[in-house]
Amino acid sequence: MVKHVLIWNLKPEFSPEEKAAAMAKVKAELEALVGKIPGLLVLKVITEPIASSTGDLLLYSEFEDKDALKVYQVHPLHVAVATYIRSIVCDRACADFEC
Repeated sequence: MVKHVLIWNLKPEFSPEEKAAAMAKVKAELEALVGKIPGLLVLKVITEPIASSTGDLLLYSEFEDKDALKVYQVHPLHVAVATYIRSIVCDRACADFEC
């Protein structure tokens, strides 16, 4: 199994309302991918991390294996959401690991 974890910070120029709307859109669209992309087992988006967190928006996902992660990364449904995400964030951190 491969786990894929992302942390994003939204652009600082967004108002609190704009941030909330953008995070809700990301959560809805990414979580809807479960069952639509082969090998994607779990996907959860956290929009309200606890205060000790260094990011605004977090993604936790699990894949059958490395190949499934590769399929996800180029799948048109994911690419569409990722394109939107790139337009609203100022930085991104990623960790992928096998369990």
